[in-house]
Amino acid sequence: MSKIRILSDALASQVAAGEVVERPAAVIRELMENSLDAGATNISVEVQRGGTAMIRITDDGVGMDREDALLCIERHATSKIRTKEDLAAIATFGFRGEALPSIASVSRFRLATRQQESLSGTEVEIMGGKLSGVKDHGGAVGTVIEVRSLFFNVPARRKFLRTEATEYAHIEQQFRTHAIANSHVTFTLVRDGGVAFHLPGTQETLERIRGLAGDELANRLIKVERMESQGISVWGFIGGPGLSRSSRQQQITFLNGRPIESQPINYGLREGFHTTLMKGQYPVTFLFLEMNAEAFDINVHPAKKEVRFHDGFAVRDTVAKAVRHALENANKLPEGRSASLRMITPAIVPPQQQSFALPSTVHSSSIAILRQLELEASSRPAPHPPGKPFDTKIDSPPQPLIENTPVYAPEKPTMPVFRIIGVLHRLYVLMENTDGLVLMDQHAAHERVNFEKMRKAMEQGGVPSQRLLMPLMLQTSPRDGDILKRHLDSLARLGIEAEPFGTNTFKIEALPTFLKTDDPLAWLDQVIEELQSLSSKSSSLRLGEDMIATTVCRHSVKANDKLSIPEIQALLEDLFACEMPYCCPHGRPTLIQMSIHELERKFGRQAP
Repeated sequence: MSKIRILSDALASQVAAGEVVERPAAVIRELMENSLDAGATNISVEVQRGGTAMIRITDDGVGMDREDALLCIERHATSKIRTKEDLAAIATFGFRGEALPSIASVSRFRLATRQQESLSGTEVEIMGGKLSGVKDHGGAVGTVIEVRSLFFNVPARRKFLRTEATEYAHIEQQFRTHAIANSHVTFTLVRDGGVAFHLPGTQETLERIRGLAGDELANRLIKVERMESQGISVWGFIGGPGLSRSSRQQQITFLNGRPIESQPINYGLREGFHTTLMKGQYPVTFLFLEMNAEAFDINVHPAKKEVRFHDGFAVRDTVAKAVRHALENANKLPEGRSASLRMITPAIVPPQQQSFALPSTVHSSSIAILRQLELEASSRPAPHPPGKPFDTKIDSPPQPLIENTPVYAPEKPTMPVFRIIGVLHRLYVLMENTDGLVLMDQHAAHERVNFEKMRKAMEQGGVPSQRLLMPLMLQTSPRDGDILKRHLDSLARLGIEAEPFGTNTFKIEALPTFLKTDDPLAWLDQVIEELQSLSSKSSSLRLGEDMIATTVCRHSVKANDKLSIPEIQALLEDLFACEMPYCCPHGRPTLIQMSIHELERKFGRQAP
């Protein structure tokens, strides 16, 4: 007897439901996408007991006639695809024709729909995948789909559901993402009879985010201006320095209006936010990508969560550039403020306390600090007194790292006006501006200044290297070996001299001068891991940035280092000449603003 059998339609639908309908939130996603495809401008979502008892989606879309209402619950029935060419350029949310029959096979299902030109519509009821009734429907134009007792006939699936609160949290996340992607549509979410959200349609995406996330988050977002490159358009909103999360829950990305997850986009965000995020933190993003439907494949995941790009490197680069550009532009203060940094010595600080001893590793000029780092990198002492020019030569690389002229102009048009009040615990500089109180972490600020100086030097001339007495032999896998071969030139600019030495073996003859590690081979393994996520040779400079960030921490102003008012002024001037003045290279904030309103609220002068 044959061991192979054809599954019944009912069982095949339940198998498909296991892929498409993971939990109530998956039902919400599929039904909301159908409503959007139908051109709805008002979508209402109602749930009871976390969606397990009841889900009802009501929309004012185009609706269906009786024939289509009966066909849509058949497997592989769809109005979106006609030919294989349509499959290669999908421009709609739903297209497989599996969602409705899969949902209907594991629930008590009701569909009611009416078209604009019809006096009456159609109502279809299905019980566990079996048609139980068809009748006329006299409701409004559009479609209502009601799903009750989800997984009532598949107890094995039902027992894997979480608590009602957890399932509702997943539902709310689906609701939020689709509401953000389609701000022009009015959305309503009703939970157990109470309205959780009512979001009127708007043309401003930021207002939709504000309605969902609140004023506090919306006011801290930075706009990503539309950037187009290699057929890809990127725009949206991101959190600035200091605004991050411990998970990717608020790292939301859309492709042609569809919420998606994508490794190339994640890598692009990582590159764009580099040196502005602390390790283990993820950015807050509402990022929209638009591109030709033929340039990606959405048909690679049963739930259509993930997407495959034909050119993932182009996606990474475009996302990274757009994010980086937005972060750099966000540092520009509003026009109308003074173009000079005006320091006013406070009366509360006696003159004799304003002159502090300057640490041996600190100079009022950040250029001098960087020159001292160069001396240490080349193992040469600094015998001269502070303030006098350094006279040093570096044999590698051939061209000097630092020119004799300052890297930055002495004045910037965006320089704010501060009044120094004092220094708290010899670490936090207290200042006043027109908005309230500003606190500066002198160590973090000096790290950012030194970091950008050294990074610019690296970009101009490369990182100085030190030859090893005995070359290291690095053995790799074939894949890692290919990665190293492709990036040998970039590694050389980072002070790593490597060359192939047999099969899957590399001879390491030099390492960066300021690298401090007890296990260089383990460190090189980390370098290879980083190279796997880089999208271009220019991005490989990020490896050098990591090394610089570690180095400048040891050579920057520390807590308890006393700085005079002129030294604080010099530090602020150098800080606001940086591209990213508001965070250190490790992602910690350098400056924190406390508004007058916030202070008055804390002292009870204003209502919360």
